[in-house]
Amino acid sequence: MDRDLRALAGEFGAALRASGQWCATAESCTGGLLAGAITACPGASQWFNQGFVTYSNAAKVQQLQVSADTLKHHGAVSEQTAMEMAGGVLAVVGAAHLALSTTGIAGPDGGTPGKPVGMVCFGIARRAAAGITTRAITRVFEGDREAVRMASVRFALQWALEDLRQK
Repeated sequence: MDRDLRALAGEFGAALRASGQWCATAESCTGGLLAGAITACPGASQWFNQGFVTYSNAAKVQQLQVSADTLKHHGAVSEQTAMEMAGGVLAVVGAAHLALSTTGIAGPDGGTPGKPVGMVCFGIARRAAAGITTRAITRVFEGDREAVRMASVRFALQWALEDLRQK
């Protein structure tokens, strides 16, 4: 992990800790790299609860309560699935306030005209008094498999940090 990514993860952790919040992750295409970046930070046990790597559709359904209908109609790589993954984390992890999810096509194979290699959908879920709110965003990254996965981790941390700063 490069120094900039480590610093970004540390900044995210400091913001969580300052706000008294805990986070959790649900990852598909990043395969645990997001949780790995977070837990590379000293003191992560004070703000990181747990992470899920749900690479298969069955795991998404079983562990994160992603709807089989969502997967059938939108696919694993979709904003709908990313939101359900993030929301599912908060549904099953009572101690987390914020959840991040990643689902995408890291390559080199698997792309289609509508979902190219490098396309990654991100979800963020927040627990509030009114319940769980979710939102999603999609990005397409260039490069080989490793580059797509690392860019996804970097983007997820930046996006989550922006979200924390807005609250």
